[in-house]
Amino acid sequence: MIAKHELTGMILAGGEGRRMGGRDKGLEPFAGLPLVAHTVKRFEGQVHELVINANRNGDAYALFADRVIEDAEGGFKGPLMGIYSGLRAACTPWLLVAPCDSPALPHDLVARMVAGITTESGEHDIAVAFDGERLHPVVALLRTTLADDLAAALAEGERKIDRWYARHAWCRVDMSDCPEAFANLNTEEEKARLELALTPPSQEAP
Repeated sequence: MIAKHELTGMILAGGEGRRMGGRDKGLEPFAGLPLVAHTVKRFEGQVHELVINANRNGDAYALFADRVIEDAEGGFKGPLMGIYSGLRAACTPWLLVAPCDSPALPHDLVARMVAGITTESGEHDIAVAFDGERLHPVVALLRTTLADDLAAALAEGERKIDRWYARHAWCRVDMSDCPEAFANLNTEEEKARLELALTPPSQEAP
């Protein structure tokens, strides 16, 4: 079992937010808090260090993490570059990655991912969340020793996360009991809809 001191958590917040008019999604308000703060709660007290991968507004993100890291290469090259940057920056054997725009992630995400990396065939190099229908490749637990291999893949022009995962011993972590937890927000409409769905109904006065 992976211990807390062996695990770094990283929140991916390095995208351009194109479908939100170029705004920094992680800092968008959601249910009274910036979106990123909801993902932070899933890591609190369960990892050795919490890192946020962000390519702008570093001072704002620094309020929520132990460290803020930019992509190892500029130009908004996608989440695989963010994962590589985290693998390179982590000081622990394992890195658990989650996105900044999925505010309903399971509260026991860390425990489930750590438990899921080991199956009957042994301990894998990568574990990926699976909601019963589809994989969520930006919710993943990875060995940090994969950094050099990922550097080589990126240098070859690889940008597809699932293709790179397929090069390694990986497994699914069954999250089919809570598929709604993996809703990610790309537009104002999606944000408003999920915010409404997660807001408990107000109590009527007697």
